[in-house]
Amino acid sequence: MVKTAQTYHVPVLLKDSVNGLNIRPGGIYVDVTFGGGGHSREILSRLTADAHLYSFDQDEDAEQNLFLKEGMTKDDNLQDSNIQNFTFVRSNFRYLKNWMRYYGVEHIDGLLADLGVSSHHFDDATRGFSFRYDAPLDMRMNKRAQQKASDVINEYGEKELADIFYLYGEMKNARQIASTIVRERSKKPFLTTQDLLTVIDPLFRREREKKDMAKLFQALRIEVNHELEALHEMLKGATELLRPGGRLSVITYHSLEDRIVKNMMKTGNIEGKVQQDFFGRVESPYILINNKVILPDAEEQELNPRSRSAKLRIAEKK
Repeated sequence: MVKTAQTYHVPVLLKDSVNGLNIRPGGIYVDVTFGGGGHSREILSRLTADAHLYSFDQDEDAEQNLFLKEGMTKDDNLQDSNIQNFTFVRSNFRYLKNWMRYYGVEHIDGLLADLGVSSHHFDDATRGFSFRYDAPLDMRMNKRAQQKASDVINEYGEKELADIFYLYGEMKNARQIASTIVRERSKKPFLTTQDLLTVIDPLFRREREKKDMAKLFQALRIEVNHELEALHEMLKGATELLRPGGRLSVITYHSLEDRIVKNMMKTGNIEGKVQQDFFGRVESPYILINNKVILPDAEEQELNPRSRSAKLRIAEKK
């Protein structure tokens, strides 16, 4: 099969999320999660030559998709299309504000984020993101980063592990899991996903086994990649960069990141602390465009299983 950007990662809620940006053809936009490039290509298709799109991704695999279109191979260079209004930034989106300053951009007209893990990461048996494969306990979205999931499992204290499993995986038996890991790693270090699954599998009820394993892997992945801290910084930077009328369009996949995004859009801070003016009106830099989250329709959920947990929130800068 010819590898394309679409086979790397099928974009979720493509039209809804890009429509939510209410694109001005000559504006400046940011896609902080390039991935397979699906959302970026849709945004570019709506821009004129005097506009610009900055797309971020910290994964070197994603960078290869700069040269991939549906039906094209890596030999087909995107730059041959004479697209001059596009800049790829290989970096964590937490550094959004720094990079915009570097490029001399003071304000942007819209930002799109498709959070979570791409289907490519889950399907790559070598990266350790999925419990479906026996692979090194890695889970780094940025292969240049130092800390791997194996470092977390083998080096963190019992309380630290329990906190991670409880806070990031919302696991009720977090302490039991942490205690078991610490006990077993004294006999043999955990190096692969199978090493971990062999030890923790007896702690899960059969009817919830896959869900609990997914939660555990989610918790490790969030810790390894500092995902929530990065999201905090990105949203803060986006709020400062968006010009009045600019749009923030964000797709989330689990309750932790969705709560952060919802709080920022409703109150202007990630903690959700409501501040009111003299008349009792909530002070927030945003106006919600959709009071209820936008969900993929049944057809998209059938074609793209990853979309089943997706929620889209859109807000406009006042």
